[in-house]
Amino acid sequence: MAALTQLVAHCDQRTRRAAFKDAPGACNGLQFANDGRVTKIGAAVDAGLVPFEKAVAAGVDLLLVHHGMFWDATRPLTGPAYERVATLVRGNCALYSSHLPLDAHPELGNNALLARQLGLAPTRPFLERDGEAIGWIARSRLKRAALRVKLEQLYPRVIAIEYGGGSPGAVAFCSGAGNSAVPELARAGVDTLVTGELREEWFNVAQEQRLNLYLCGHYATEVHGVKALAAELAKKFRLPWEFIATDNPL
Repeated sequence: MAALTQLVAHCDQRTRRAAFKDAPGACNGLQFANDGRVTKIGAAVDAGLVPFEKAVAAGVDLLLVHHGMFWDATRPLTGPAYERVATLVRGNCALYSSHLPLDAHPELGNNALLARQLGLAPTRPFLERDGEAIGWIARSRLKRAALRVKLEQLYPRVIAIEYGGGSPGAVAFCSGAGNSAVPELARAGVDTLVTGELREEWFNVAQEQRLNLYLCGHYATEVHGVKALAAELAKKFRLPWEFIATDNPL
């Protein structure tokens, strides 16, 4: 057993939570408290009724998520919104959210871990937002075909848009939605991006600007950070942890 306040303080410090402005409503940090005690940690990509139900059924009393509960205007706690909160209350399950801090982190972040999955070392930050870079660039000796094969071995669904160089010397990483990353590639001197998803119009841009774009799934590219943070937290406080999967294909 460990104190919730201690685990939250570690997460806040480790992710540099206060340094990130993030999206309106993202509300990084502790979003929902419990009775103050933690016996098991859970990790999930999304806050939602099904992940909450699965976490409570697994005995989790602190759930770490990448996408938290609050993204839009204040709404009444009725219907599904009520059921989410009620599930946490009934299960005495606290909720901690870390969005951009867990994209950016050089060790625990989605993008650094995406690079390391491929045997690449993140060498320089990419995609600055409000003074903090949230993506990473890694030098690479991989041929384009080899990069695609490695991604297809790691992810169940990969869309490969290949109009860039056959031997990219560097690869940029932006987990989740990569729409803001594509315009930054030229300034970064990179023609290859690994991301989760893109809007349709970027296909034409890839043809015109000779880019390689690899789409591996929004959910699938953002499981890494919460897993890494949960594992570190569990080790430090000697607690069990579990990943709460939802089989999200998007």
